[in-house]
Amino acid sequence: MTPAALWALLLLQFGLVIGSHKHLHEDHYTDQQHNPEHDINVLLGDENTEEIKKLSPTQQRRTMMEIVKKIDTNADNLLSAEEITLWIQHVYRKYAVDDAKEHFPEYDADGDGVVTWREYNTVAHEQLIRFDDGAAVEDPEQESLRHLYLKEKRRFDFADVDDTPGLNVTEFLAFTHPSEVDRMADFAIEDVLSEYDTDKDGFISLREFIGDIRGDEESPSQWEIEETVRFKDLYDQDKDGKLNREEQLRWVAPNSYGSAREEALHLIKEMDLDGDGQISQSEVLKNQETFMNSEVTDYGRHLHVSHDEL
Repeated sequence: MTPAALWALLLLQFGLVIGSHKHLHEDHYTDQQHNPEHDINVLLGDENTEEIKKLSPTQQRRTMMEIVKKIDTNADNLLSAEEITLWIQHVYRKYAVDDAKEHFPEYDADGDGVVTWREYNTVAHEQLIRFDDGAAVEDPEQESLRHLYLKEKRRFDFADVDDTPGLNVTEFLAFTHPSEVDRMADFAIEDVLSEYDTDKDGFISLREFIGDIRGDEESPSQWEIEETVRFKDLYDQDKDGKLNREEQLRWVAPNSYGSAREEALHLIKEMDLDGDGQISQSEVLKNQETFMNSEVTDYGRHLHVSHDEL
């Protein structure tokens, strides 16, 4: 395998597991504009969206009311921002668990219920690769690859908490979706800092959060305006213009609270017709398309799961 091919494979693997708070948001904006197709895919699931679209209006309304009842934990027939946020957090968690369970057998080559580092390394990179933990290499590409490899190995070892070498399904979840597991917070923070903290001060400023995207445009785009609001209203709790560790955790872990809160507030803004800060059943029905195009319905799967199972 050439270094370039190996590099591409490792980046592909890191794209799978790093920053799982992004997996539901990577196509939220298209050309810096809100993409409603993203919402419906997250809401109903790629595999269920078309089927649900085929339902009659009456069946769609019945489906939405079933979802509303699951979200409405206090049974007051109103959906508050917190209820919607907690439900979407559950959606993210369910996605991560299902994803880990789906991919686990691919890496458990001998089928013994444990994924060893050798098994993971061999399957993920199509061969067993090794790098020296203490010796940097001169080639910049190889050194970057070595850095990512060792970082992946540290996360693997940290996820392995029992006395058995290798990862069981629960530990595999922690490894592949670290931002969804509380004890993996350090790695979630390390990931987000490595991507956004360009001045390496341990904080994320608004400029770092948004990135250098304006180019020759003098005026901020709608996307940039919305990201600025997210930064200031959702994450920067002490209003000092930068995200500290606690605020970074609010952003990336556990269970993507910030992203869930953002979508909850977005839904209320779009659907709250009487201005009471909540969504009623009648408002859901009056905003059927908006509700269907949100992150609330969890791939359509929660329609068949009881409250006890949730």
